[in-house]
Amino acid sequence: MFNQSSLGGFGATSTPSSANPMKDFEVVQPPDDSISSLAFSPATLPQNFLIAGSWDNNVRCWEIEQNGSSVPKSMQSCGGPVLDVAWSDDGTKVFMAGCDKQAKMWDLASNQVVQVALHDAPIKTCHWIKAPNYSCLMTGSWDKTLKFWDTRSPNPMMSISLPERCYCADVDYPMAVVGTAGRQIIVYQLEGKPQEYKKLDSPLKYQHRCVAIFRDKKKAPTGYALGSVEGRVAIQYVNPTNPKDNFTFKCHRSNGTPNGYQDIYAVNDIAFHPVHGTLATVGADGSFSFWDKDARTKLKPSELMEQPITRCAFNHNGQIFAYAVSYDWSKGHEFYNTQKKNYIFLRPCYDELKPRTSS
Repeated sequence: MFNQSSLGGFGATSTPSSANPMKDFEVVQPPDDSISSLAFSPATLPQNFLIAGSWDNNVRCWEIEQNGSSVPKSMQSCGGPVLDVAWSDDGTKVFMAGCDKQAKMWDLASNQVVQVALHDAPIKTCHWIKAPNYSCLMTGSWDKTLKFWDTRSPNPMMSISLPERCYCADVDYPMAVVGTAGRQIIVYQLEGKPQEYKKLDSPLKYQHRCVAIFRDKKKAPTGYALGSVEGRVAIQYVNPTNPKDNFTFKCHRSNGTPNGYQDIYAVNDIAFHPVHGTLATVGADGSFSFWDKDARTKLKPSELMEQPITRCAFNHNGQIFAYAVSYDWSKGHEFYNTQKKNYIFLRPCYDELKPRTSS
């Protein structure tokens, strides 16, 4: 499945090897500006579709075939840069949220788009929640609110005030976690209806950049990994059996320089492997790394790309790792280079993310 036999000269025609040092599959017709969000279709669909949101105001959809080739399927425009995308659980709809302060629902079969959410400031995150007794879209905004929408009504089912602007969020029913400015973390339980479960100060000293929920061996959501702008990830259990279960590790840093200084980069995204429970991090240094949090070890580092990696995602069965290479503005406008293309790469990853065998 997604076999490597056809890896050959794929995508090597126009792309310099320096842009694709891992020799991964290149997605055709990538976005025209920095890539803010990536999401693979859910397991309910037989094929693999990938959607990407971009600062070029568009959301694109590709079908990813077993041989690694990507087929552009469709594109929709929003009224401003797109900051997040999400799938509905049945794979029939895509949600798009961003700087126009709206979230829109794209019905893929009819290709129709309707507005389903509205905030007073840009929407940073959107996630679909599928509970036994309700389904809704959760949106987190810089207007310091978290809102829940049933997509049929212009008013939210519920609105929760946040201590600060929403910077990152994740949902894995029955748990949601939101990271805000001011280094606040709020964990919500979603059973029955969404409600605050725990408010925490961040274990990290610097601004949050990304958060991802992980599951225990019984596949129940049990904690989250939090990435900061200071090249560090915290592994946090919501209810740790032992306080030592929570720990942080450094990543996305240069190996020191002759003058003794180390370059430290933001952790831009974190994703957990859906089968193995291991994780990937991507950073402003232009690399991805695979980790085993239980063995507290790095499974694989990557070579450095020409630009930062902004987002990553695994497909539903954990065969494909997608990562987006584009400028994240971490070094300011001076380092923005219009000559550099944006890329999305696909990597067969199932074996590379197998956990360390405990000897």
